[in-house]
Amino acid sequence: MYAIIETGGKQYKVQEGDVLYIEKLESGEGESVSFDRVLLVSKDSGVTVGSPLVAGATVSAKVEKHGKGKKIIVYKYKAKKNYRRKQGHRQPYTKVVIDKIQA
Repeated sequence: MYAIIETGGKQYKVQEGDVLYIEKLESGEGESVSFDRVLLVSKDSGVTVGSPLVAGATVSAKVEKHGKGKKIIVYKYKAKKNYRRKQGHRQPYTKVVIDKIQA
């Protein structure tokens, strides 16, 4: 059984026990979080596709930790104009473990 959920403007295919790194959530570590934007649910009996969401379907997960991703360097440069700007960025994330898919 799997589901496709939407969170943080992105879509993820999830199964029970999966570990996801998603856009940062406001929930604290150890708390339970529920995703109600479920776009598709696949069971043994068949596939249910929402239009746009599957009615009554939720995916529950547990927040394991918060963190920051690997640093990326943003470098702006204009030739022959002595214009150079270097900036670093670390995207915040939340690590969640999928507990249950209810559909």
